[in-house]
Amino acid sequence: MAFGLATAMSTPAIYPSGSSQPSTAYSGTFIPEIWSAKLIEKFYAATVLAAISNTDYEGEIRNHGDVVHIRTKPTITIRDYLAGGDLAVERPSAPKVDLNIDQGKYFNTILDDVMKVQSDINLMSLWSDDAGQQMKITIDTSVLAGILNGAQATTNRGATAGAISANINLGVTSSGPLSIVANSPSAGQVDVLDMILRLGQVLDEQNIPEQGRWIVLPTWAATLIKKSELRQAYMSGDQVTMIRNGRIGMVDRFTVYVSNLLPAGVAGGLAAGEYAVYAGISHGLTFASQMTNMETLRSERTFGTLMRGLQVYGYKVVDPKALAQAIIVQG
Repeated sequence: MAFGLATAMSTPAIYPSGSSQPSTAYSGTFIPEIWSAKLIEKFYAATVLAAISNTDYEGEIRNHGDVVHIRTKPTITIRDYLAGGDLAVERPSAPKVDLNIDQGKYFNTILDDVMKVQSDINLMSLWSDDAGQQMKITIDTSVLAGILNGAQATTNRGATAGAISANINLGVTSSGPLSIVANSPSAGQVDVLDMILRLGQVLDEQNIPEQGRWIVLPTWAATLIKKSELRQAYMSGDQVTMIRNGRIGMVDRFTVYVSNLLPAGVAGGLAAGEYAVYAGISHGLTFASQMTNMETLRSERTFGTLMRGLQVYGYKVVDPKALAQAIIVQG
C-alpha cells in the first residue's frame, strides 16, 4: 500500500481564493490590552492506543514506506513414539508478517510576524501542544476504525463465536447487534456484564493469557457498568463503590478503557446506532510510529514562521486470535 499523491485540487493555496487576510486577527483589535492571558481550557478525547497495542517492532522508522518484518513462532508437531520405529524429521518454519509503515499525518501552521508581535502569549508553543494532542486523537481514530473486523472470523466475532463452543453471540452489524442494558434484560436484550463475560469466554477458548487483558467500551456502555450489579462495592471487590470514585477498574480480568473514538454508526462502517467494542491483549495488535519531521522555517510567501510536523505510522492485527469484537447498540 502506497501513499496517495497530491494533486492541484488537494493542495490548497496558502490563503483562500479572493481573501487577502487569513483571519480577523489583523483588524487592529488583537492587542494585549484586550486579550486575556488566560486561555479557556481545551479538553481532548481520551486515547487508548498506547494501552491496547504493542510497539515491539517499532525499530528504526525513518520515513513512510518502511516495512517492519515480524517473524512468527512455528508450531511444532508432537507425534507418538513407537519402539523400534524411525523418528520423523520436521523442519519448523513459519511465515513472516510485514508491518507496512504506509500512513502519515501532518500539520502545517503559520505564525505571521505581526501576530507574534501583537500577542502576549507564546502562540507557537500553544499550537505545538495542541497539534500533539490532535495527532494522537487522529491516529487513534484511524487505528480503531482500521481494526474493525480484524478479530478472527467466526471464532472471535459474530453470532456464533467461540473456538470450542461456537454458540457465543457477539452481535452482527445490521442484522443482529447486541442490545445492551444495565441489568434485568428483557427478550432480545443483553446486560452489559453478560457481554463482557462473553468476550472473556471467547478469549479463554483461544487460550489467550488472562494477564494484560483489556476492553475498550463507548462512554454509554461504561455508564451501564456503573448502573449494573457492580455498583455495589462488595460485589466489585473495591473498598468504595465505583459510583463514588468514578473508576471502573477491572471486570472479569479486563482492564476497562473508555473511548469516544471507537467506530460508531455509518461513519464508522457500521449501521446507524451501532458501536464496536474491542477486547484482547496487546500481543494481538502491533503499532509503530515515528514523528519523522518537526521543523520551523521562514515562509517564502509572507512575513511569518511556519511550523509543521509529519508523523508516519503503521499498524496490524498480527494475531487475530488475541482480539475479540462485539457489535452493540443501546438497549
